[in-house]
Amino acid sequence: MSRLSFFARRYVSICTTVLGCVLLGPLAQAQELTVSAAASLADAFREIGRAFEATRPGAKLVFNFAASGPLLQQIAQGAPVDVFATADQETMDRAAARSLIASDSRAVFAANRVVLVVPAGASATPTSLRDLRNAAYKRVAVGNPASVPAGRYAREAIDAAGLSEALKDRLILADSVRQVLVYVGRAEVDAGFVYRTDALVDRERVRVALELPTRTPVTYPVAQVAASARPALARAFIAFLATPLAQAVLARHGFAKP
Repeated sequence: MSRLSFFARRYVSICTTVLGCVLLGPLAQAQELTVSAAASLADAFREIGRAFEATRPGAKLVFNFAASGPLLQQIAQGAPVDVFATADQETMDRAAARSLIASDSRAVFAANRVVLVVPAGASATPTSLRDLRNAAYKRVAVGNPASVPAGRYAREAIDAAGLSEALKDRLILADSVRQVLVYVGRAEVDAGFVYRTDALVDRERVRVALELPTRTPVTYPVAQVAASARPALARAFIAFLATPLAQAVLARHGFAKP
C-alpha cells in the first residue's frame, strides 16, 4: 500500500497539472517520515518534530496520533509508517512478536504517571480510589483497556484496590486517553483516568485529584517499523529523541526520563 493511497493523497492538491504531479510528487515525498505515536505524545512530538526538521533540511515529519492499539493494527494492515511510538511496552512487544518493527532499533525515551482527574468546577474531589464508590461519581471515564494503555494501567490500579465490581457499571470507555480528557474537561463525566501529561494540557478545565500507583512502570518505547521505506531517517529521529533538546521538550510537557 503506497503512502499516496493510505494517507488520502496528501500532496495531490498542490499539483495543478499532470506534469506538475510527475515532477513534484517524488521530490515532495523524498524526505517524508511518517510517525505513528500514542495520543499522549501529540503536543510534545509536534514540538520535537519541528526541532528535528530544523536539523535535517528537506525532512518532513508526518504524525499520526491515536491510541497505541489501533496504531499497531494500522501497521499490521500495511499502513506506510516509518516510526512507531507507544505508551506501553506491551503494545510494542506485540509489534515485535509479529516482526513489525526492527527490534534492534527499539529504545525507551520517556516515562509518565497515571492520574485521576475531575472537572475543574467539581464540588467534590476524591482522596482515594475507594471514594469513587460514592454517589458523586456516577460516571468515570477510562480508556478502553483492550486498546488504550492508559486504560490498562487504570484497570490494574482499580483491580489492586479491589474496586472492579463496585465500579464496573460506572466506567465509561473511551477510544483514547485524550478522549477521556475531553469528557472530563466538558464535565460529561465525574472523573477520569489520564496521564499526568494530559492533565497538564488542560489545566483550566481539569484538576488532578490522585496519582495512581501502578505495578507496571509507564514507559514509552519507540522503534523503526520493519517495512519503513526510510530506515536511516527513522533511526535518526529515534536517536534524536534521546538528545538533550528533545528530552527538554518532553520534560516541559511533563514527561520524566525513563
